[in-house]
Amino acid sequence: MSDTAKTLPRLDESLLSHVPPFSKLEKRQIREILDMASVRRLGEGVAVFEEGAPAERFYMLLDGYIRVMRITATGEQVIALHIPSGQLFGIAKAIGRDTYPATSVTASEAIILSWPMRVWDDFVARYDGFATETYKTLGQRLGEMNNRIVEMATQQVEQRVANALLRLINQTGRKVEGGIEIDFPITRQDLSEMTATTLHTVSRLLSAWEKQGLVSSRRKRITVTDPHRLVLMCRGGVPT
Repeated sequence: MSDTAKTLPRLDESLLSHVPPFSKLEKRQIREILDMASVRRLGEGVAVFEEGAPAERFYMLLDGYIRVMRITATGEQVIALHIPSGQLFGIAKAIGRDTYPATSVTASEAIILSWPMRVWDDFVARYDGFATETYKTLGQRLGEMNNRIVEMATQQVEQRVANALLRLINQTGRKVEGGIEIDFPITRQDLSEMTATTLHTVSRLLSAWEKQGLVSSRRKRITVTDPHRLVLMCRGGVPT
């Protein structure tokens, strides 16, 4: 599905009432926030904003998943993290920037709210919980990225790929027959970019793990069929 620019039906306050940055607010305050927002429905693979572009808006993912990517000095693309629904993103103002530090692309069909960045300070001042929850989210993302830096410095490639799969099913997994499926399209190339390894190595590992009954995969879909053994592999306990 392509980017839908037309106005979607008026959103109900209940959509934000349980989302942490807005969960402490009264219904009338949530109505104010929704009335200031723009709403877009985007298809998979659409760039919401590009790294280095002026940070003119900030965003809330109502439904779907966002893939955050960086470009290295040598032009290689690296997937930094995935953002699930119910979270703010593009919050450059919170880290003192006036440009976006990374590129955000939809990893699935998505519905996204956005506001002009000029209202950020007003949100922080007027809406209880907005600032504290925003900085809590930032802390969690920084912690995840720091963990990945440690993994890349200390772990073998098999452990890095296993950790990436476990992280994805913990964040986005849904139970299906036979295991836990990552709930958005993901390719072997995506996994290679997440783990700083080659496509050939990821393909070899997934093929071996399928034969061992740890995972199953089909086009752009990966299911972890034996999470416990993947956990052991992350600890170096299961040979491949």
